[in-house]
Amino acid sequence: MSVYDDRPWLAHYGGRPAHLRVEFGTAMDMFDAAVAAAPDEPAVHYFDETTSWAELDRASDALAALLVARGFRPGDRCALYVQNDPAFVIGLVATWKVGGIPAAVSPMSKADELAWFLRRYRPAALLALADLYVEVVRPALATDPDIAVPVVVTASALDGQSRNDARLFAGVERLRPPDTIDLGALVAGFDGTVPRRRPVGPGDVAVLLATSGTTGLPKGARISHANLTFNTQTYRDWTGIRPGEPILALAPVFHVTGLVGAVTLAMLLRSPVVLTHRIHPGVMADAIREHRPAFAVAAITAYIGLADESDITADEMAPLRLRYSGGAPVEPAVVDRLETALGGYIHNVYGQTETTSPTHIVPPELRSPVDVETGVLSVGVPVSSTVVRVVDDDGRDLPVGEIGELVTSGPQVIGAYWDDPEATAAALTGGELRTGDIGFMDADGWFYVVDRRTDVINAAGYKIWPHEVESVLLQHPDVAEVAVVGMADDYRGESAKAYVVLTPGGTATEAEIVEYCRERMAAYKYPREVELVGSLPRSATGKLLRRKLSG
Repeated sequence: MSVYDDRPWLAHYGGRPAHLRVEFGTAMDMFDAAVAAAPDEPAVHYFDETTSWAELDRASDALAALLVARGFRPGDRCALYVQNDPAFVIGLVATWKVGGIPAAVSPMSKADELAWFLRRYRPAALLALADLYVEVVRPALATDPDIAVPVVVTASALDGQSRNDARLFAGVERLRPPDTIDLGALVAGFDGTVPRRRPVGPGDVAVLLATSGTTGLPKGARISHANLTFNTQTYRDWTGIRPGEPILALAPVFHVTGLVGAVTLAMLLRSPVVLTHRIHPGVMADAIREHRPAFAVAAITAYIGLADESDITADEMAPLRLRYSGGAPVEPAVVDRLETALGGYIHNVYGQTETTSPTHIVPPELRSPVDVETGVLSVGVPVSSTVVRVVDDDGRDLPVGEIGELVTSGPQVIGAYWDDPEATAAALTGGELRTGDIGFMDADGWFYVVDRRTDVINAAGYKIWPHEVESVLLQHPDVAEVAVVGMADDYRGESAKAYVVLTPGGTATEAEIVEYCRERMAAYKYPREVELVGSLPRSATGKLLRRKLSG
């Protein structure tokens, strides 16, 4: 009998069920229920205009009818290559209606990256922002005839609003590429003929989402409707957000956090989702003032942007009563600073794309404990119906407090990657996900993530967790951001190297920072080199990309 079988984390559930009974079998069921119960209520707030559930239903019917007319079949993929725009939600629902699989592609992807996704997913249709089509899609299609897409629909980020905020849309024109179908015109000209639904079931793929790709090429996570409805309800039941309360998409909706913690959560709650095209701190601040959202989940960098790059006050932030951060470990000092600046505590949520977002949550009535030895802030406790173990290299359960790899099982864990049996076999066995994250569980059932397995530095047989070094560096008054990686060392095999972004006005030199660490850390731990940089490489969701830093 293992300590993880005893599930000590249940003591922190506060009356929440140990096992979750899911209300809806598919995401399409959630959407249909919202339309039936609240057709005239707001579904999407986009700057100065609002789309109701009935209007969203009609718009997705128009696109669904086109897909059927153009030969789109059940199981076909429709690639979504847009930002946080109403078009994303329309494309998502339309694809579900015809039994298809939406495949979200980051709009930050360039031509070569997009071509890789198109070759992998083989979509029968593509919905893209018109400017991205002209600048990226068309060149990608022209250079590789093997990735032809039969149906291309384009939309504008200017659609669905009339404010034309210059911070986002300066110089943006409403394009209508002649070799594509314009989504706005399609919806405006729709005669209301509803296409015959092609039903989907709980086990069918609801969406293909790219993994973060922090250690190499991304993989396509096959998220089923059952995965999606389970974790959508998990967000609702664990955070206490109420039906009808607005939800802020503070994370990209083409990523698992924004999709589940904003778009499908809004469907379940019949709440409006607040979209802003991109995650611009000043624009987000205005959206909070205008639409008064109650809930948001995003990378901690989004909250740092609100605190440091917008003029929002703690009083103006007050309606956003449920603030969650996920995607990467958060320093306790950062949470404290943001609580002072923004007037509210930011709770941790933790999961992966392969777990359809949350596996761990800090309940809103609690605060994350901090581990005294490592200085790490807890990512929370496993949610309902979920078991997480900490294992050694041979897969054996480790005792409380010992560091190993987190392995997760539960209804939110995907069954496979798209067209990648080798990766599936390596990470997903027996219903469990080997997360690749290194951490531990304390005696009270709280979990802590120290680092990625691939980021551990081995210095003469001693393990260096980059997070440990980064925590010390962030205490330096001139250090704003830092990333620590391993570098080759003829004597030790590997040593730590730190990439440092200074605070505005910071004057510390590289040598001074090395000396600062040497005085505060064991000899094998402190970085032998420091390189001052202007910024650190991050994904669209704010996750640090260590693989782009060379030791």
